[in-house]
Amino acid sequence: DADGDGVAELKTPFLTGLWGPFGMALVGDQLYVANTDALLRFPYKTGDTKITAKGVKVIDLPGAPLNHHWTKNILAAPDGKSIYVAIGSNSNVGENGLDVEKERARIWQVDLASGRRNVFAYGLRNPVGLAFEPHSGMLWTAVNERDELGSDIVPDYITSVQFGGFYGWPWYYWGGFPDPRPEPNEQIAQYVIRPDYAMGPHTASLGLTFATGAKLGPKYASGAFVGQHGSWNRKPPSGYKVVFVPFDAQGFPVKDAKPSDVLSGFLNKDGEAQG
Repeated sequence: DADGDGVAELKTPFLTGLWGPFGMALVGDQLYVANTDALLRFPYKTGDTKITAKGVKVIDLPGAPLNHHWTKNILAAPDGKSIYVAIGSNSNVGENGLDVEKERARIWQVDLASGRRNVFAYGLRNPVGLAFEPHSGMLWTAVNERDELGSDIVPDYITSVQFGGFYGWPWYYWGGFPDPRPEPNEQIAQYVIRPDYAMGPHTASLGLTFATGAKLGPKYASGAFVGQHGSWNRKPPSGYKVVFVPFDAQGFPVKDAKPSDVLSGFLNKDGEAQG
């Protein structure tokens, strides 16, 4: 709905299952679309390339006037009864005041029958990618962590998402390291959950999807593919590639395993991004 008239035009053929983590999710014959400030629902049937019906608002999402991390990525639950919504913070570390962070830096779970929502997890500065790990069935997310603490901290990460879990933002990072910039909140330190897997500092890890079989060969049969936008404030630059993190049979990253490059070459010899 780029022109704001409530009508969705599908510029390319819609492919079921490809859009879940990127602002759209298909549940039965309903296409859910996350705008910057609301979750909408459109009727859809297989083969449609244009939707003329007006979108129906399911629920408001945190938006303007200040909308720092404006994307709202969504993922439908496997049973089709709810949708998870990733909502980023309105700042780096709360420097705009915590009033503008209300209902942000968290993942919502929206019940589609009632339109009610609950906070599934919070303290996630900017959770972007969402995916279900196929063996455990657990929800995972890729998170962009805070900036301006130097080139080598804080690591972005992927993690399983515990219901009701608190992941530290803005007061703590990586499971309990205090950030000196926000007003201290020592009472909450005991509740901070350490993420499962570090993706490197300032890699801007955004996209997340899991392997479903050895379609790219046995090396990539079980694990997570992570798309990294790349750093804007690090020397030397980091990210700018797609990497693979191998997982074990329990649905967690293999101990001490390093991510391997799947697709790279997005920086030229002068360090300029090519894509």
